[in-house]
Parts: sequence; C-alpha cells; structure tokens
Amino acid sequence: MDMPMQLHLAAQYLATTAISFLEKKEDDSHTNLAFSNTEKGLETWPLDQKRTKLCLDYPSFSLKWVSGEPKTFALHGKSHEEVVNWLKEVSAHLNSSKTYEYKLHYDLPYQMGTDETFQHNNPEKVEELVQLRIMGNTVLSEVLKENHLSSDIRIWPHHFDTGAFSPLDEDLETAVGMGLTIPDSLMDDYYFYISGYHGHTGLDTSNFKPLSKGHWVDDGFKGAVLPAFRTNKKEAITFFNEAIQAYRS
Repeated sequence: MDMPMQLHLAAQYLATTAISFLEKKEDDSHTNLAFSNTEKGLETWPLDQKRTKLCLDYPSFSLKWVSGEPKTFALHGKSHEEVVNWLKEVSAHLNSSKTYEYKLHYDLPYQMGTDETFQHNNPEKVEELVQLRIMGNTVLSEVLKENHLSSDIRIWPHHFDTGAFSPLDEDLETAVGMGLTIPDSLMDDYYFYISGYHGHTGLDTSNFKPLSKGHWVDDGFKGAVLPAFRTNKKEAITFFNEAIQAYRS
C-alpha cells in the first residue's frame, strides 16, 4: 500500500480518538484535524482541559500522544490491532469516563488486511506530501485574508481534504468551500478546488469567464479545479482569487 493511502488510514486513529472522547457536533467538526506546518503532522482538537492531543507525525510516520507525559508509537511494522491496543492504553490516562474505540460512521475507499502492517516505505513521497499540505495551509490562509473571509483551515478525515468554508457576503446566503484534496473520480492527482453555494445548492458555473489557472467544472461537481503538484503558491492564490471574484460578480 502506498504512503498516501497509509497516511489516510493512519489519520483515522486521530478521528476515532476524537469520536471517542469529544462531544459530538452535528456537522462532525469535532473529528476534523489540523495540519501543523511546524510539526509537519496532523493533530486533533484538545481532548481534555490539559490540552492533550493525538498527533500523526508525517516524517517519522508515528503517532504522538501529546500530554504531560508524551508518548510516541512508530507505525512501521505495526498492525491495526497493535495500534488500537496502544491507543486504548495511552488514552486510559485521560480524565474521562469514556474509553477509546475504533469506530467510524463512514466508509473508506481502502483498508488494511488482517495480516497487513504499516510500512514506512517511501520517505521521499512523505516529504512531498508534507510540503503540499504546508502549501495548502499557506495558500488558504492568504486567500482568506486577501478576500476578507473567515474560516478555520481543517482536514476532514473522511475525504482527507484540507478545507475552508466561508460566507462571501454579510447576508450569509452565499458561501464558498475551497481547499486541497486527494485524488478522486474528478482528478487522478492532488488538486485545489473551490465551489460556491447558495444555501445548500451549488452555484452554476457554466457562464463564468475562463480562469487564467485551472478551469471551471459544471458536471456533478460545480466549481473550479487546479492540479496541485504542477502549481506554485502564487498560481494557486491567483486561482482562488479569480474564482472568488467570479462568484462575487
């Protein structure tokens, strides 16, 4: 199994920890994750008043229990069962009546076999993905600021996209969702995306002017897309700014 898939699967340990210990929110935002540009990894929301977090360190491919007594668990060579047992052990120190359980309410496109173990088999690819996530954070942060929009920048563990969502105007009726996502049926590589909404309805893009970077899509997904690996920071910011201007015009 390649590293992008393994990182996606490993992120589910953070999601299930959040599901196990945090108060459920209707929009599932208690399960979403941050990517730390400095720590080069994913992290949950704080799990208790002591700000305990579970993190996934990309370069070392390990889970980190960040608390008063931090603990690290290298994933290389470990089975799913071994990871779950470790999480049950370390999370027992939380001041909570709840216990850790690996239980998702959504399906993933792939999973580990019973006898399969995690393999840290491509550090170069991992570093490439680190730099891509850092660029995603940086680009979205600057786009939000330049366009006077407000949103957390979070990774949703199901689709594994770095995303932001913000109303475009004070009336709150029109909004945009934008981010960086993994390959799917729309594109076979990582890509930036943006889509506009009026309430829950996607806004039609068929009559929008062409973008200087990326292109509009109006078949199923309504919005614009731009391949990420062949794009630099300036080009990505231009892509988002032009799309937002189109939605506002």
